[in-house]
Amino acid sequence: MIKERNDVRNVAIIAHVDHGKTTLVDGLLRQGGVFRDNQAVQERVMDSGDLERERGITILSKNTAVHYKGYRINIVDTPGHADFGGEVERVLKMVDGVLLLVDAFEGPMPQTRFVLRRALELNHRVIVVINKTDRPDARPEAVIDEVLELFMELDANDEQLDSPFVFASARNGTATTDLSAPGESLLPLLDAIIDYVPAPKGDFEGPAQVLVSTIDYNDYVGRIGVGRVERGEIRVGQDVVVSDFHGNNAARRTRVSNLFIYDGLKRMPVERAQVGDIVAVSGIEDINIGDTICDAAAPEPLPFVNITEPTVAMTFSVNDSPLAGTEGKFVTSRHLRARLFREVETDVSLRVEETDSADSFKVSGRGELHLSILIETMRRQGYEFQVSKPEVLYHEVDGKMLEPVERVVIEVPEENMGPVIEEMGRRKGEMLNMAGGQGAMMRLEFKIPSRGLFGYRSKFMTDTKGEGIMHAVFEGYEPVKGEIASRAAGALIAHEAGETVTYGLFNAQDRGTMFVGPGEKVYAGMIVGENARTDDIEVNVCKKKHVTNMRASGSDEALRLTPPRNLSLEDALEWLGEDELLEVTPKSLRLRKKILDSLARMRYNKRLNQAQNS
Repeated sequence: MIKERNDVRNVAIIAHVDHGKTTLVDGLLRQGGVFRDNQAVQERVMDSGDLERERGITILSKNTAVHYKGYRINIVDTPGHADFGGEVERVLKMVDGVLLLVDAFEGPMPQTRFVLRRALELNHRVIVVINKTDRPDARPEAVIDEVLELFMELDANDEQLDSPFVFASARNGTATTDLSAPGESLLPLLDAIIDYVPAPKGDFEGPAQVLVSTIDYNDYVGRIGVGRVERGEIRVGQDVVVSDFHGNNAARRTRVSNLFIYDGLKRMPVERAQVGDIVAVSGIEDINIGDTICDAAAPEPLPFVNITEPTVAMTFSVNDSPLAGTEGKFVTSRHLRARLFREVETDVSLRVEETDSADSFKVSGRGELHLSILIETMRRQGYEFQVSKPEVLYHEVDGKMLEPVERVVIEVPEENMGPVIEEMGRRKGEMLNMAGGQGAMMRLEFKIPSRGLFGYRSKFMTDTKGEGIMHAVFEGYEPVKGEIASRAAGALIAHEAGETVTYGLFNAQDRGTMFVGPGEKVYAGMIVGENARTDDIEVNVCKKKHVTNMRASGSDEALRLTPPRNLSLEDALEWLGEDELLEVTPKSLRLRKKILDSLARMRYNKRLNQAQNS
């Protein structure tokens, strides 16, 4: 018999990147009594990973819970960046409603559209939270209209169109339902969750079913499955069957060793949990996202949400440069393979495939950021490897080749609008909308092939003098738009192995922009700079000044070097060409040619040109 569980509410916080989700969770935890009044708590306490704190973004969804008026409110903090949309899609299966955060100045952005569409498809109730109303440039009334337009665009039903609006300042910890009356706390938002988000429903008497939506890991207990109890009751020591609705893995019998529910930032051990509870289950080996933990007497797996397919792929391979193995801890193909396949178990948006070579693996993800976060995480863990230029994944439908397309929203000063529009057009971008922003800023909306954005962010920052803001989200697949011109500049390639010296760098820097400074180890075939022209040329950055017993006027003056351009991981991935690789170690990022030997490279390029011309 289906009944309501009225003492629980399950809600996810969804929004575009940097609209204040994690800060809002901080406020709810403080006012929900999770922290003592005198307890020192760092900002964005839910962003526990080093990369999350450094970049100010949420990469993995996090679970927490607060108690209010006798209700336990389970809250899921989700990523805002489009590349981690797979995290959002699956955690929405655990909740009955969402808080849609929208910046009171920026209004709905590309990722707002993406996450709201997913929530509406699941028929979730939506509470719209207009956040950052304390901004001096806030325009909440206009943003309300923009949100309602977005609801209508996404075919929301009448109940969803009637969603309540709450006006908040997550940073100040205040919320109000009346824009004319300032808020004093976040309690109006908690009241709205209790009043508007439906209580979980289910068959309390039926055999247990828990759908696993997230995997956590602990060094002591191993893999931990996190999901919601959809039916019945699950108990510690219970015999269960773990099965997969799609039949990818064989059903297997096991036993529940430990059971936890969320309370604040902690996992609290419990003996049993029932319909509506979000639980963490340990002691089940090889449990995967999408598995259903069922009562052993009634193994009935539940369907899992279809995750959007990857759009970008790269080749990860064992580092074979002359400096291989000098800086990393894990350097073999066995290490690389085990690490990549371990990542797939917790990241449903990632694909890893074997290739013809035992030393190389094709890794596909939702975007450049998705893959760059994996690369950065691995190098911090001591892995050493090399990666190829990112490339998009095409689909063939009815004999037509389709490619992934992104919706891009750009905010740019009016005087810098021309170069941006020109460059987007050159990259096969199609303008959808142009509107005046606040002040002298303009808001431009484009549809552009994913490959058109490769290598553009650095140029975009230059064209807008660092004042432009660009957001992109996957839109769908469309017929291939034609050829897009690649990087115009050539590479400056090290002529020989050795250590860079000032004299050699001084003579080379007239050719273009250097990527290395004095005293750095280089090898033949390594890229040490960007040529001012389109062709690749070799330079000898290890060349020392010839010593004589003659002194010439001015020869003792210090040679002045232009500071090298330090490439970040994202810069290096954007810069890569088809015939180049990025060597990644815990200490260094080195660009290199795939073929290091100069003569072999010339012969290969000659054969390639002959094949293209024939």
